[in-house]
Amino acid sequence: MSVQKKIVFGAGPLALTDIWSVATGHASPVLNGDEAFRASLARSARHVDATLARDGVIYGVTTGYGDSCTADVPDALVAELPLHLTRFHGCGTGRMLTAGETRAVMAARLSSLVHGWSGVSLDLVDLLVEMLKRDILPLIPAEGSVGASGDLTPLSYIAGALVGERMVRFGDEEVLASEAFAAEGLMPIALRPKEALAVMNGTAVMTGLGAIAFERSRYLSALTSRLSSLACLTLMGNAAHFDERLFMAKPHPGQMLVAARMREDLALFAKRHEPSRLQDRYSLRCAPHVIGVLEDMLPSFRGVLETELNSANDNPLIDPETGDVLHGGHFYGGHVAFVMDSLKTLVANLADLMDRQMALLVDTKFNNGLPPNLSGAQGDRAQINHGLKALQIASSAWTAEALKLTMPASVFSRSTECHNQDKVSMGTIAARDALRVLELTEQVAAALTIACCQALRIRQDRGELLPEDMPPGLGAFVSVVGERVPFIDEDRPLDHVLRAMGEDIQAQAWPLLWETQE
Repeated sequence: MSVQKKIVFGAGPLALTDIWSVATGHASPVLNGDEAFRASLARSARHVDATLARDGVIYGVTTGYGDSCTADVPDALVAELPLHLTRFHGCGTGRMLTAGETRAVMAARLSSLVHGWSGVSLDLVDLLVEMLKRDILPLIPAEGSVGASGDLTPLSYIAGALVGERMVRFGDEEVLASEAFAAEGLMPIALRPKEALAVMNGTAVMTGLGAIAFERSRYLSALTSRLSSLACLTLMGNAAHFDERLFMAKPHPGQMLVAARMREDLALFAKRHEPSRLQDRYSLRCAPHVIGVLEDMLPSFRGVLETELNSANDNPLIDPETGDVLHGGHFYGGHVAFVMDSLKTLVANLADLMDRQMALLVDTKFNNGLPPNLSGAQGDRAQINHGLKALQIASSAWTAEALKLTMPASVFSRSTECHNQDKVSMGTIAARDALRVLELTEQVAAALTIACCQALRIRQDRGELLPEDMPPGLGAFVSVVGERVPFIDEDRPLDHVLRAMGEDIQAQAWPLLWETQE
């Protein structure tokens, strides 16, 4: 992939879309080259040196970590302390973060460090940028963070890579960071006092994962709107449920947006067809009300996540102007935890909605004349073919798992680390849960897409629906996804189709265009 776009770090606030662009490989990071900016970063590191020179006390620099903050570190060992922090936190387990997730985490940490409150050197920031640009990606285990003091354990794998000690993805291989650096003409750094703490003691994992979850949720909300339109169309539903006047009477903006999308998708159909029922079942009639809650909350979620992204969130912070050392708790990920817990609940509701729509499509009691399980088999062949029966079962399984994961992680605070970390956010667990709920819901969306395409082809073969029943936006969508979805007249495995469609959804590859102003 040829990367054209540049995201400048240190030139102003970043958006979640910037992190998404870096994570997906569509943009490359660049450090602000302004001399004043670079001087401010250098000054931040000098403040740490000046404090040490006058025998000042800095947590995690002249003291032990966490509950060990009362232990004084001898002057001769201050320089060695950062390396110990990276090493004893090397206890992460679970799956490794994907390449995209790792880029998002690194970008989120970089975004925090360039504010000049963290006491890090230009050398560290420059190397972090180079690692991102050259795709030298630390292998980061997903599990081991309680979300305060930030994401210490997973971020230790970035700090350890900076000194050349941890394993990284580089090209198609997993090698020591020092080997990847040598191949690219780079050198590991020696962590200065405060630098390991600055890299590790923050909310970058939950924030980076949160940025990915947000962008996937935004696309999935639009996709669910489009699929709800298709479900209504193929069930010969009642488009009057999305009348603009109805939604002016209860004007939640996101709900109105979803209704407008569906109204546009169904406008041509409504002119040519009478509805089969006066009132459709809730999974059709109330689709804007379900999807609209997520749409209405997304702006608030974006604001919270972008504030976190553009913050200095380690401890202690160094006042860039005065050099004063400020001991606090900005590593606490409560805001991100709340957003992720809320987001995953709203996304799981999309899974539930789509699963109910699929149940209507496959059941002859509700599908308005479509064949059982949407099988395309004819004659005697129909007796041995089962269409989408198993796919509907699988959709229910994915939905159930997504709904189960909506238990909020943020309420499960544990007192840990000798009761120093006695109230923690669990923000990273919430973010991981949100990504899993998204994956499950994307699988439900893929299943519903197959069902809608199958139902549409059956209706069109019968002459019950025509291409002119669809406006350009909906038609373009059907044309693209139709290339992925085979017509199912004989039973066949669908696992490879589902995986390919899931990848399409995560890559936001399907056109979701409306003339409606959004």
